[in-house]
Amino acid sequence: RQETALAAEHRARGGAGRLPTVLFFVAEGEVFTGRHLDALATATEALGLARATGQQQWISQFGSVLAHLDAARGEEEACRRNAEEGLAGATAGTVSPGAPWAHWSLGLLDLGLGRAEAALTRFERLTREPMRHHICAVRSTPDLVESAVRVGAPERAAEPLARFERWAGAVRQPWADALVLRCRGLLADGDRAEAFYTAALELHDRDGRAVEYARTALLHGEWLRRARRKAEARGSLNDALEVFDRLGMRPWAERARNELAATGARGGGPGPAGGGAVGLTPQELQIARLAAQGLSNRDIAAQLFLSHRTVGHHLYKAYPKLGVASRSELRDSADRLGL
Repeated sequence: RQETALAAEHRARGGAGRLPTVLFFVAEGEVFTGRHLDALATATEALGLARATGQQQWISQFGSVLAHLDAARGEEEACRRNAEEGLAGATAGTVSPGAPWAHWSLGLLDLGLGRAEAALTRFERLTREPMRHHICAVRSTPDLVESAVRVGAPERAAEPLARFERWAGAVRQPWADALVLRCRGLLADGDRAEAFYTAALELHDRDGRAVEYARTALLHGEWLRRARRKAEARGSLNDALEVFDRLGMRPWAERARNELAATGARGGGPGPAGGGAVGLTPQELQIARLAAQGLSNRDIAAQLFLSHRTVGHHLYKAYPKLGVASRSELRDSADRLGL
């Protein structure tokens, strides 16, 4: 992508001050495509650079992006702390640069933890001025629809969904159409819901956005289970659970596991993985990925604006978490470890 190439160019030139601007669009794309580990590494690096160069706008923005990733993992304390940083700096009559992402993050946290009314209130705030034209107000609409259905107030989703459908029609992308179909499935009566969910999953298959696929598969599995089609429900629920476990999305994994148990499935899936990239800190993840690509400690240090000793320290801590003992083993195991 153009943003990634531009970030590499700024790194090569030592342009630390300009990197946060470019990295925001990289991180945003990584969140939207469900590449949460990539987004975590990008946003953590960029937030550090923004702090070091005193760029308050990007401190606010990246705090909120990190809050979104915290929300997906159900890490409430970290989510609220990062969202608070994203909301800071607003003056009278304005919102902070990170406010739209912060509100979406807090709503997603509430939705994942089963607090649908609080989530809906948060998402509805995004639909009003001054944030209603921000991309987060658009992209959070499927979450708003799910929240409205869960509190028994589907009418509160009607106007936002109509706006989202117009937007998706203009975008003309399979993933956007899939989200529209997911929303229609949530709002449909009786057997009509299944047709919407099935069509949505077919479009997700073409696009490859794992998180959105898993969210739709979970809703489809829940619908099948309520329709007493328990054997069919297990397939969708297991598909969803695999993604949620792999990405460390604990509240969503627990929801899928509970639904599986309600179908009579034993064990409710294998449980979250104990190792792999999910267990690393953001900086360890970033350094391990570069080391797996064959870069030396000094090369990594130059790229990330760190000392080579700091790089070595993080690798030393990362190896046992990944279950490897050497750089060559790290390189050979990169795909298996999710690097």
